[in-house]
Amino acid sequence: MSLKYAVLAALLEGEASGYDLAKIFDVSVSNFWAATPQQLYRELDRLAADGLIDARVVPQERRPNKRMFTLSPAGHEDLAAFTARRPKPLALRDELMVKVQAVDVGDLEAVRAHLEERVSWAQGRLARYERIRQHLLGGRSEEEFLEVGERIGPYLTLMAGIGFEEGNVSWGRRVLGVLERRAVRAAQSPGSASGARS
Repeated sequence: MSLKYAVLAALLEGEASGYDLAKIFDVSVSNFWAATPQQLYRELDRLAADGLIDARVVPQERRPNKRMFTLSPAGHEDLAAFTARRPKPLALRDELMVKVQAVDVGDLEAVRAHLEERVSWAQGRLARYERIRQHLLGGRSEEEFLEVGERIGPYLTLMAGIGFEEGNVSWGRRVLGVLERRAVRAAQSPGSASGARS
């Protein structure tokens, strides 16, 4: 999938400038589709040229004019058709996993530090996602929101992001525990050539 449909879906929130859209991506889309502001601006130009979004210029005093974007009827139709198509299988590429796979012959302390950083990063994202979750719920229970909320798509994708980062924390802590126990055992077995490096 190209960035195209992530942008169209983000514009379901309503009219947005490129800056607004970058914030929407940062807050509610980044857990499943990453894009830089430069990529977003290029995609907005393409979508406008293709007639999938409408653009208007808002004059501003003392600042450059601002372009505002909304989904066009053609954009709504294209996005609806996209939801019916079979998604491509998920292809995961995670450099940390390669490092963990090679930890038996690698730098154990460096891999442990990378794992600790991943856990810390995931915990930070979880805290952020919880703030977003509370904002989306607006004081309602999750059950009530999912029953009567006007737009539940952002919440459902947020649930996936929360589950992903919870998995990162759980897995990272477990692997750190395994590596710690192996390092202790190796340290207690002097002369063992097969012990983990530290």
